[in-house]
Amino acid sequence: MLASASIEEKSIGNKLLFTDLQLTIDDKEKIAIIGRNGIGKTTLFRLLTGEDTDFTGSIVVRKGVRITATSQEHFALGDQTTVAYALARLPEYFELKHIIDTYPSTMGNNMRKITIYSESLQRFTDMDYYTVEDRVIRSLEAYQINPLSKIRDLSGGQKRFVELVIVEHADAQLALIDEPTNHMDYVAKSAFIEWFKQARHAVAVITHDRDLLQYVDRIVEIKDHVAVSFPGNYDAYLRENAMRTANHLNEFETAQRRIANVKKQIQYARSKKAMWGGTADKKNPFVVMETRLLKELAELEAMERPSFWIDQESVSNLRPDMEASYQKHKAKTIHIRRLAADERRRDLITLDEVQVGYDKPLFATVNRRIQTGDHLHIIGRNGVGKTTLVRAIIEAANGRKPATLLHGTINTDTKLRINTYEQEMNDDLLGMTLTQAIEYLYKQYGQPITNEQIMRILSDYLFDPQEDRHRLVHDLSGGQKARLQLIKMFANDPNLLILDEPTNHLDLPSIEELEAALDYYKGALVYVSHDSYLARHLKGEELIIATL
Repeated sequence: MLASASIEEKSIGNKLLFTDLQLTIDDKEKIAIIGRNGIGKTTLFRLLTGEDTDFTGSIVVRKGVRITATSQEHFALGDQTTVAYALARLPEYFELKHIIDTYPSTMGNNMRKITIYSESLQRFTDMDYYTVEDRVIRSLEAYQINPLSKIRDLSGGQKRFVELVIVEHADAQLALIDEPTNHMDYVAKSAFIEWFKQARHAVAVITHDRDLLQYVDRIVEIKDHVAVSFPGNYDAYLRENAMRTANHLNEFETAQRRIANVKKQIQYARSKKAMWGGTADKKNPFVVMETRLLKELAELEAMERPSFWIDQESVSNLRPDMEASYQKHKAKTIHIRRLAADERRRDLITLDEVQVGYDKPLFATVNRRIQTGDHLHIIGRNGVGKTTLVRAIIEAANGRKPATLLHGTINTDTKLRINTYEQEMNDDLLGMTLTQAIEYLYKQYGQPITNEQIMRILSDYLFDPQEDRHRLVHDLSGGQKARLQLIKMFANDPNLLILDEPTNHLDLPSIEELEAALDYYKGALVYVSHDSYLARHLKGEELIIATL
């Protein structure tokens, strides 16, 4: 065992995250941590690394074990280059290199320094650091990052890739990686998965990427304040989860029936105790019965309601009575009420010899006609121009000549209603409360909305209407911001949706809810995604964008 966590209790503010959570990580094990957004997955990693010590319980790490973790914060980095930042984060690298570079000219016959120098040479060799700078540079370039660029100038997604490079070369016994494949293109994602499969040390990842989940040894799901372990990969998890959930449903319904029976028996005992004609020296048996039953009822009602979720394919294989029970008790997922009405087939967008770019075209000319009901899957490496093309389409749909349109025409239908799901939250929303943001989004599309409707929308998208309505958008988690993007996306009942990596930050039930909603959507769909599960689900024609 490399590390273990025994968390008796962990809360943040008034929110309870863990009670009696037990987790172990073994040598060379590849595990995935999954769970609903906001359940505490990132907090668990912070407990393991010692960044968060405000909990009751214990964290035990085997002596000598090095843990490396991806950083979420990048402040006060000055003019540090990307490669320098990465090398500085490698364990002992700069300390050892400083000794190796400076001691030969200063140590003379000083035996203490000679010993330190000799040990540092051996340590540098053992950690395979003589070629590490070249290897780090190659890894950065594989993620399309210039090693000499300033770390402060990188986007959030690019900084995530730098963190992954550090993990790959840190030579730690345990790597903790939070959402590694978010924002990756298909080449980078394939390279990361290959590294993950070949890694010789233990790796724990927080992820809901179903492609990556197929290559783990074990999945640990955080739910109902504890960690539930599922041996095997994603397919094994789905099978085992369906079986366990069905058993838990049976137990839960049995308990509910027992509660109903106990309540009836309590009423019976109460109706009889006043009529008991026994003597004063004997206890009233109906009072005894009532006391016993009230104690049992309190224990039954104190049991916390479990969370129930089964993937749709497994649900379809349940017995009819079990499926009905599941639908009655299943965990709440996002509920999308607004869907485009069924419209006659029409040309919504026509791309004729289109090239976009800045000083020069980013890719070859594109010719496409997008009609009602069409699905178009745009594929290409990061930076190739996918987002630039999408933004040009949006500008044309809003009646403006796209600034990046260098050649060709983008024609749009007069009845086109377009909306988007984007990777980054609009800066205008960050300082608003959730209530203000939803009202602002609906007004943007000329849609009046009442406070009652806002409260219902918050509930539909898994926010707490009372507690979350006054939260600033800036303070929301990645998953919560993703759900706000979904609210925006359906606000104007669009007949064309453009999705840019929509499954980033969504948990498994919410991904499936989005896929189910899009099944009923009758409008056109243009999407950029490197989630192979989503692509197989949405299908459609592929548009492969490649650099000139």
